[in-house]
Amino acid sequence: MPNFMPRPDPHPYDRLTPDVIIAAVESLGRDSDRRILALNSYENRVYQVGMEQSAPLIVKFYRPGRWSDAAIHEEHGFALELAAAEVPVVPPLVRDGRTLFEYEGFRFALFERRGGRWPELGSATEREWMGRFLGRIHMIGRRQRFRHRERIDIGRMGEQSREFLLDNGWIPQHLEAAYESLTRDLLEAVSETFDNAHGVAELRLHGDCHRGNVLWTDDGPHFVDLDDCAMGPAIQDLWMLLSGNRNDMGEQLSQLLEGYSQFADFDYRELVLVESLRTLRMIHYSAWLARRWSDPAFPAAFPWFVEPRYWENQVLSLREQLGAIAEGPLDLR
Repeated sequence: MPNFMPRPDPHPYDRLTPDVIIAAVESLGRDSDRRILALNSYENRVYQVGMEQSAPLIVKFYRPGRWSDAAIHEEHGFALELAAAEVPVVPPLVRDGRTLFEYEGFRFALFERRGGRWPELGSATEREWMGRFLGRIHMIGRRQRFRHRERIDIGRMGEQSREFLLDNGWIPQHLEAAYESLTRDLLEAVSETFDNAHGVAELRLHGDCHRGNVLWTDDGPHFVDLDDCAMGPAIQDLWMLLSGNRNDMGEQLSQLLEGYSQFADFDYRELVLVESLRTLRMIHYSAWLARRWSDPAFPAAFPWFVEPRYWENQVLSLREQLGAIAEGPLDLR
């Protein structure tokens, strides 16, 4: 168990009661039928709220203290820009020229309800379709830069995350020396690959483009949330869609890029970043869980995080990443 596990009481979300959720929605002139369904979200709180005279709406309450208003406005602006270009994303609803609202100290936004299923991406056709979708997003993402959103970078995702975990006693004592040495070597290797890819462009990205954040219908893929949109290299929105061994991933990426290249150019120097970005995500994910442990939703959903077995497996997986980075970029097939 970590030496430092802050558990403020009460947690800010404890005040987000059903009455507050309903009142927030109705403060915008919407009549609710008071039916609420909690949706799968840990960083924020997201609910489907039934309406009296229309289809249910989705209300998203932003985690207090996480984003500035300016950063949220950039998220909303990007979604609206994509929707205006007929790219299939679900933008926030606009009321009186605004998309971000506040009630009882909670900032929130409303969205139309859009369904779908997680994509299998089990065929070349589906991967090319997904590639076209991301190519269209990146074509628009290149038009300007975020000024208030985060960047995909080594300092934030790697170094700061590593320091937080080590400084706050999250690594079991019998693994601490190994984790400290291993992550130091890994971040040096990651820095070298970023140096090798020096000069690749940064653009506005989805930022967390794994299958769980994509919904698929008969009309193809769409995003319902851009909460993690950020500045970074295009490959960040592609590598998390890959699975299997190196040969499998090379073939899948080639098919994604077949569709992607119909709308946006891809800089093949970015291929060297795939395993480095995976490494940064692994370190950052552990730190994200640690930083959120005071939120009661996290111990309930991720009880294995404080077990030694998790960290033992993490060390093994990170050692494999050293080898994966050393193998160099994927071969496209």
